[in-house]
Parts: sequence; structure tokens; C-alpha cells
Amino acid sequence: MTTITLYNTATRKKAPFAPIDPQNVRMYVCGPTVYDRAHLGNARPVVVFDVLYRLLRHVCGADHVTYVRNFTDVDDKIIKRADETGQPIDKITSETTRWFLDDMGELGALEPDHMPRATEYIPQMVAMIEGLLASGHAYVAEGHVLFAVDSWREKYGKLSGRSVDDMIAGARVDPAPYKRNPMDFVLWKPALEDEPGWHGPVWEGREVGRGRPGWHIECSAMSHELLGESFDIHGGGGDLMFPHHENEIAQSCCAHPEGDFARVWMHNEMLQVEGKKMSKSLGNFFTVRDLLEGRGPGGKPVPGEVIRFVFLQTHYRKPMDWTAQKAREAERELDHWATMLSVDQELLEQDPSQGVLNQSIVEALADDLNTSLALTRLKSMARFVDNSTEFLGLSEKKQHAARLSFVSSAALLGFDLLQMAKQYRDRPIVKDLEHFELSLAYERIQAMQTKDFTEVDRLKAALIDAGVEVRMSKEGVDLVPGPGFDPDKLEGLT
Repeated sequence: MTTITLYNTATRKKAPFAPIDPQNVRMYVCGPTVYDRAHLGNARPVVVFDVLYRLLRHVCGADHVTYVRNFTDVDDKIIKRADETGQPIDKITSETTRWFLDDMGELGALEPDHMPRATEYIPQMVAMIEGLLASGHAYVAEGHVLFAVDSWREKYGKLSGRSVDDMIAGARVDPAPYKRNPMDFVLWKPALEDEPGWHGPVWEGREVGRGRPGWHIECSAMSHELLGESFDIHGGGGDLMFPHHENEIAQSCCAHPEGDFARVWMHNEMLQVEGKKMSKSLGNFFTVRDLLEGRGPGGKPVPGEVIRFVFLQTHYRKPMDWTAQKAREAERELDHWATMLSVDQELLEQDPSQGVLNQSIVEALADDLNTSLALTRLKSMARFVDNSTEFLGLSEKKQHAARLSFVSSAALLGFDLLQMAKQYRDRPIVKDLEHFELSLAYERIQAMQTKDFTEVDRLKAALIDAGVEVRMSKEGVDLVPGPGFDPDKLEGLT
């Protein structure tokens, strides 16, 4: 059985992954605040943890893995967007939630098993806050409920490697006057009359007041409700390590001291564009939808599988640099794979799960999600399937099995190559290759009788110039689009 090894941010070490319950492997990943389109950086953790989800399902069994990713649908940014647009908050959050799911679906991401919205779990948040108040880990001040960091001082900051004193010294903002400690964070805040609000926690027989939860408490409440007091993996972007994840640990461990909260913490590094931090001021800020529809760099639509390919070329714990060159190279590679597979009609009708996974690719992913190495090995499979003398020497049955193994291994990385191949084969110009096969075969027969191969050579040269591999044998003519196939060059060729 494959052993998965993961780097744990909490321990700063890689170690074999041992689930709490192998029959119930549980993972929580922080999701988006839904007020606008997801930018490219938002998509990186989605793709990273989608690969991990697929790996866990393969190794542990699809029925034994539970993946939760939340939606923050109550937040200052959402309220501000409603004020700016005049739209109701629920309309904004519903629409942007659907945008997010559609965009991530274009990148090949599976939907998690649970996608809780914060507003659906307010009672659980209130109950957790009441428990923290009762145990002395929280206090009420000017209509707010705040977590008392001093009550967890010895352990607070362990995830991010900071001490409370260092954090206070490095703080850049003046602390709110009602805080006992500048690092205390909000569990509940008052809501203005025109803002979303709910009945607040009850303390000493009185309700604190109408308000809404702070950001951090939602993930603690939802993960506890859906995954329990202890679960296996908590993931998210590196920018969430502090304060969000640090605060989650503090409030969760204090609210449920009998549990461990998350055993393994995983964080992906940030994204850059052409070597620079993505920002609107630099003019290099764009959303996933911008890329998909051709409004990003280059002005050409970038398919979702290309975005995914570029992401996976870099290990998740390293900064990722999005470049136009990487996108072009990825698109050429994927186009080549699609054309290569499109000639096998029997393959296009098969279920990818029927293929035998390449174990070296599984092992690469099992080594702390080494997607870069996994892609390298997938490319080697593609080269073997495409033009290896050894491959062409196999029986048709074994060639087909090799193609199916390649497709199945790609699926573990989130690439639906059969769908891509079908789309490619359905392009009118690709269908026209069948016409050219018949034409070339006919001209070849005629030439063998007349000994004049002028027309055969003309057609063959034009096809090769268009990037088509021409295979002629006793059985007939087979035309295979190559990596540089340019269908425009076939227009007018008869």
C-alpha cells in the first residue's frame, strides 16, 4: 500500500501520514470570501488540495475521505460591496459562490464533500463563543466578545513560530482601547442596524447584543460540526497561517480541550506574475475568469487545464510564478496529448478509471504532493505512447492498455484527457484529416500503377508542413496531428 508523506507546518517536518481513523480521513481547507471573482492566487490552494483530495481517495478509498471547504458569506468586504452596488447581500454571495464553483470547475477541481456557508452555522458559532466565555478564555467589552490570548499564551504562536511579545512589538496598528491585550481577537462584533446581524451569545444571563461573528470563529465552528474535535488535515494559503490559522487553533483547543483540532497543517506558497507580486497597481492583477475568456495577459483565452498544468509544475510549498511562456508551453503539451489520443476511437469511449495507474506518478504525489515530478513522469509516459519504437512494436491490445494507463494517471492529477481528445477530434479540421487519409491512399495506389509519385509527394509535403505525421504501410495511410499541428495550413489543400 502507498504511504503518503506530508510536510506539517506545525512541526516543520515531513512525516508519514497516519489518519486518526483510516475509515474516515478528514480534511478542512479554508475557502473564499464571496464578494467578487476569484483571482488567480485564490485558485492555487483549490488546485493544490484538489490533488491531495484525489490522492487520498485513491489511497484510502473514495468512500473513506471527507473534504470540507467553506464559504465566508458574511464579512466587511461583502457589506461594502452591497453598499457600493445597491444589491442585496444574499444576491451577491449566491452569485459569487456560483462564479467561484464554475471557475474552479473549469480548472478541473472536484467539489468538496461539504461546502458550508458561514451564515448557516451561526448557532454553532454562538455556542462555541458561550463556551469560551464560560471557561474564561473570552471576555465581553463594549458589545464585542474577544478571545483572551493571555489564557493561551504559552501555546499561542506555535504554528507561525512567533511569540506573543514579538507579535505585539511588531504590530503596526494601534490596538482597540477595549482590548486587554493588543493580540486579543474578535469572536463577536456588534452589527449596525442596516447590517446583517443575529442574536448574540448569552453571558451572565444577558445577551451580549445583536451582531455577527468574527472571521476566525466560523472555521472552528464549521470544522467541529462537520469533522469533529480532532481531524487529520487543515490546509490553506500561507497568508492564512497568521493570524487566521493561529487563532483557529487557540479558540478550538480552548473550546474543546479534549480534542487535537487538526493534526497536520499544510500551507501553499503565494503566487507571482512574471516575477512580481500580483497587484492592481502593477497592472498584473487578473481573475481566473479573465484568463479563461481572454482578458488576461496576451489577450488570448487560456483553457482551464492549461492553468492547472502551470500550477502543478511548481511544488506547492514554493512560490509559483505565472508567466505567459509557461502557459504557451503547457498549452502545446496538452494539445499534443489530445491529438495523440484522438486517433484511438475505442479509447475515447472508455472509462479512465479502468486503466492501471503509473505507480511512479502515485509515489511522486505521495511524497508531499510532488506535482512537478509527477508531471515530468507523465510527460515521459506521453513520449512513450506517442513515438517510441518500443511502443509501436507492441500489439494493438498492449498499445491501447498503455494509452489507457496514461489517461488514468493524468486523471489522478486532475486532467480529463479523454474529454480533451473528444473535443479535439470533433473540430471540423480534424475530421477533415480522414478525407486527406483517403485522398493520399488513393493517390498512392494510382502512383504505384503510373510510377508517378508527384501528387503523393505534394500531399505528403503539405501535410508534414502543417505538422501532421504521415504514416504509410501495407495496411494503408494513417495521419496523426503532431505537437506543432497548424490546421490553417490545410485550408485549400485538396
